[in-house]
Amino acid sequence: MKLRRVLAASVASAALAGAVQADDYRIGITQNNVGVDSYQTTYEQAFIAAAEADDGVEAVVLDAGGDVARQIAQIEDLIQQGVDAIIIWPTNGEAVIPAVRKAQKAGIPVIVTNSNIAEQGARFIASFSGPDNIQQGASAAEIMCDKFKDMGIADEAQVVHITGQPGYTTAIERAKGFEDRLPEICPNVTVLDTQPGDWNREKAQKVMEAFLTKYDDIDGVYAGDDNMGVGALNAARAAGRDGIIFVGATNFAVGYEAMARGDYWGSIYQSPVDDAEAALQTAIDVLDGKDVPALNYFDTPKITQDNMGEFTKPVF
Repeated sequence: MKLRRVLAASVASAALAGAVQADDYRIGITQNNVGVDSYQTTYEQAFIAAAEADDGVEAVVLDAGGDVARQIAQIEDLIQQGVDAIIIWPTNGEAVIPAVRKAQKAGIPVIVTNSNIAEQGARFIASFSGPDNIQQGASAAEIMCDKFKDMGIADEAQVVHITGQPGYTTAIERAKGFEDRLPEICPNVTVLDTQPGDWNREKAQKVMEAFLTKYDDIDGVYAGDDNMGVGALNAARAAGRDGIIFVGATNFAVGYEAMARGDYWGSIYQSPVDDAEAALQTAIDVLDGKDVPALNYFDTPKITQDNMGEFTKPVF
């Protein structure tokens, strides 16, 4: 495999083309923001390792740094290079649609990874590879409801909700899954407030600090990932507010460790290695002409203090 690790928004396509053999697949990937959390960093490392293990693949690895305009420019650059397929981890599921459509018109299949494109752009992609984020939100609601029932507070519990980055499809879907499922199974639980934590631990901690000041009685916190969930936990511990049930999604190492200490109740187990390998394999399968589902999900089971011994500690 010939890897092109590209950090800039533009590369010299002529020089790159000269390095590629005729029987190779040249697959470009533009990621959301590798530096924002350890999940994305581990994903990138796993993607590069998977590509390096395949002699028939050349990977062009780009990172948008959380900048929508930069990601759009990267997609357009990959189109100009004439790559065989493009993998996109969208910074914004709606804003990238025109660039994705441009790739499709150029005959380049687009695979969306981890966080899906907005619904109106679905017809322009070959497949989505990643977790079922709506189901993850629903599963988190089930974890929380089951715990409240065990505690005998399901008829009176009050919770707050910390979401991911606004406009980001994963954040929207996990919130929807949670908000739709919780009243179905615990109809008397009240969601007091919902605010974004932007996938950032420090931001989530500040959001939780505001919740703790505003609300005297908080029984549970649902955070769109464990990075934010641990930020909320830190705020509660600093304020001396014990007994709050914390549930997240995407079980980070810090979440796993907090579960082992008994501070954090549950989450959703999601491997960035599985995520990265599934995205690359989906792109290869599309290029090989295989029948690939439009929604190519991988399994993300529930994890709580009760069953965490069945899972290895996340590496991110």
